[in-house]
Amino acid sequence: MSITFRTARTVRILGVASASAALALGVAGNAFACNITEFSAVAKCDGEKGVISVTDKDASGTPATVTVYLGEKVIGTQDVVGSREGVTVDFSEDWAPNTTYRVRVQAERARLDQDIKGGVTTPGDACKTEPTPTPTPTPSASQPEESATPTPSASEPEESATPTPSADESTPAAPADSVPTPAGGSSNLAETGASSNTGVIAGIAAALVVVGGGAVFFGLRRRGTSSN
Repeated sequence: MSITFRTARTVRILGVASASAALALGVAGNAFACNITEFSAVAKCDGEKGVISVTDKDASGTPATVTVYLGEKVIGTQDVVGSREGVTVDFSEDWAPNTTYRVRVQAERARLDQDIKGGVTTPGDACKTEPTPTPTPTPSASQPEESATPTPSASEPEESATPTPSADESTPAAPADSVPTPAGGSSNLAETGASSNTGVIAGIAAALVVVGGGAVFFGLRRRGTSSN
């Protein structure tokens, strides 16, 4: 059976069309495959800890490996399978402010091995740690509170407010030499403060005694004369 020219031409046209379709499908497949532009990274704080988050928005779901570097130091490596909504993986890192990290994405199926352009730069302020308040201790029921005024114990006698002087500390009696001695043999009346008219009063008293005695004498004599 011989192949006519028309048949050969038809087969050639079909071959070209098939090749064109295969090429179009290949380009379309590469367009929907894993791409570095579908990855993004950000540095943030998770409470008191620093975190670097990498998000994969690969709609094809191609498995990829994400590695974060600080210079040549590896901070961490994680596998991720992206989605249209995005899948995020976190790397715990106590990052310093204004520091740039390098993020490498590798996907063998998509022949991808690239860094995220520009990497990720941390904010200017570090994650702050809030001070923990110190709880105020409360006295337990078994431990009584201390009295504001201390009570003296039985072994320590309470000191008297006013000290009582002892016999040795009493006021000494005035020495006998301190009492003034009357001069010139004067009586004790001068010591008690008697008046200087004592002599005059004594003379008057003596005169009265003499007068009284005379009166008694004359009275007795008159009585005897009357009786005779």
